[in-house]
Amino acid sequence: MSKKMRLILTGLLILGLIFTAVGCGSNKSGDQTAQPPAGEEKTKLVVGSETTFPPMEFMEGGEYVGFDMELIKAIAEEENMEVEINSLGFDALIPAIQTGQIDCAIAAISITDERKESVDFTEPYFQAGLIVAVKTDNNDIKGLEDLEGKKIAAQIGTTGADACNGVKEKNAATEVSIFNSTGEAYMALENGVVDAVINDHPVTMYYVNTEGKDKVKTVGEVFAAEDNYGIAVKKGNAELLNKLNDGLQKIKDNGTYDEIYAKWFE
Repeated sequence: MSKKMRLILTGLLILGLIFTAVGCGSNKSGDQTAQPPAGEEKTKLVVGSETTFPPMEFMEGGEYVGFDMELIKAIAEEENMEVEINSLGFDALIPAIQTGQIDCAIAAISITDERKESVDFTEPYFQAGLIVAVKTDNNDIKGLEDLEGKKIAAQIGTTGADACNGVKEKNAATEVSIFNSTGEAYMALENGVVDAVINDHPVTMYYVNTEGKDKVKTVGEVFAAEDNYGIAVKKGNAELLNKLNDGLQKIKDNGTYDEIYAKWFE
């Protein structure tokens, strides 16, 4: 092979290497462009809940289910957030928000002036009210006015517990028992340890129609009808509060809220 020919081949080889390098560089750049922007990644939302409160939140088949669980996930989806549920005792929820253990709490938490001193609430998402439950064979108690002097119960930290204490203030002979969960309160009722349980209306109705069927009944009218549930966030966390309110409004507008409500209450 002549010297001239070798020079030509060497030149062609160099040009081929240059074009290959440029081509690889273009492909690499294209791959980078195809990656989703970092801003579109979902933000984790750590949610606290007391998960023994059906039909609002409870464990079934190894998963947390219920009205509140579906609601918070739907809200989070609208706001590009991913939900992580932390199960806590009801009375531990607000302290967990305050210490930053969780971002927010949804657990059929009634919006009260006392609680608003510790946390901020979203717009109300559910109107509840309270109701009295007794054993089916109890014909003496016909409503709230008949509880004075009786043995009554509720779950710790709830508006039902506040109502029990209100009855005791009227009649010191009233015995009030406060339990860690509604399930424990209903068990005490069924076993005759207490005469009545004061609890949230939707939760009581669910129990009466499921586990408590033919054993427990409701008496009297729904009271404290102004009892509204809200999602609690750390006081002053306006950014998260606005996102949750925005997501709540979106699912009300697009019909998702009505679908979730119908699934659990109709």
